Amino acid sequence: MLNIVIFGAPGSGKGTQSEKIISKYGLHHISTGDVLRSEMKNGTELGKIAEEYIAKGQLVPDELIVDMLAKVLDAKKEGVKGVIFDGFPRTIPQAEALKKMLAERGTEVSAVIGLEVEEAELIDRLLKRGQISGRSDDNLETIKSRLDVYHKQTTPLKDFYIKEKKYKPIHGMGSVDSIFEAVTEAIENL
Repeated sequence: MLNIVIFGAPGSGKGTQSEKIISKYGLHHISTGDVLRSEMKNGTELGKIAEEYIAKGQLVPDELIVDMLAKVLDAKKEGVKGVIFDGFPRTIPQAEALKKMLAERGTEVSAVIGLEVEEAELIDRLLKRGQISGRSDDNLETIKSRLDVYHKQTTPLKDFYIKEKKYKPIHGMGSVDSIFEAVTEAIENL
């Protein structure tokens, strides 16, 4: 199985590159946000527990997120060649939990595709996205706050995957297609 973690700051192009990877390699897209919303909407046991945390303004515990991801992974369609994890892991404990959960299923993270984009470009992209989409969180103050949180939380995660020899840095500047060529090259050389 080809299991890819897409990694990068807000505005780095994770969603765009994920779509292209899914299309080329026949992977199943697993977005933690989508999984969480689906579980809550469907009123599953895991969804009800998650909703209790969210209602109190608390983060959903890692174990609960991993249980939800495991459920999705176990239910994936026949013929799917692997998965792309979008928005997970975000911390070292989550990365360790993902590693354990995949090992229990006889597989592992194949690669972490790290889209590396300069800060000024990230801000510019997110401001433009906000103008086009009307997303209220794409304003300068919120963007700077999100990037600050990203850098504090994810730098250790990048180092974790470098030590695991899974991290594939991709220069995330340039055209969508040229970035995807670099992504494809990294995947093909696994």
